[in-house]
Amino acid sequence: MRLNFGVYTAFELFPNMARAPFQVLVLPYRRGAYGIIEYALFRRADLDVWQGIAGGGEDLESPETAAAREAFEEAGIPHRRPLTRLVSVGAIPVEQFSNRATWDPAVRTVPEYSFGVDMTNASFRLSQEHSSVRWVEFHTACSLLEWDSNRAALRELDAQLRKRSSEFEAHAV
Repeated sequence: MRLNFGVYTAFELFPNMARAPFQVLVLPYRRGAYGIIEYALFRRADLDVWQGIAGGGEDLESPETAAAREAFEEAGIPHRRPLTRLVSVGAIPVEQFSNRATWDPAVRTVPEYSFGVDMTNASFRLSQEHSSVRWVEFHTACSLLEWDSNRAALRELDAQLRKRSSEFEAHAV
């Protein structure tokens, strides 16, 4: 599959690369007028649900490397944009993954590592995996997100960003 912005996935370039037994979630955000924080949600083309950028690790990638790669492949987010690793780690049942045949049979759940990425004054280029992107505030994002793990990560990211805003405002006075 060729992405609509001219980039091949690692699986296309290296078809023998193994799918690692972990998932990553990347939640883009931006600060708008008056410090309002908005989050980008992506509508999956195949399932018609809203989610963050998500995908699996490949071969011996670290979660951070996989998150940066997925963010680039699915939304054109440059690798130089720093990712903030969240404490939130979801657990996805192994049965959700069709390419689990090479994994240890003892693996019952796959960890989903979560990250935030600041996209203030930046734009996206969607891959064919998503039909649209929508910027929304926290409460709307929580109501639109399909997966509990996405909502948990969003709650953590939102709390971190609001705390940073409060600390910044306190130091500015």
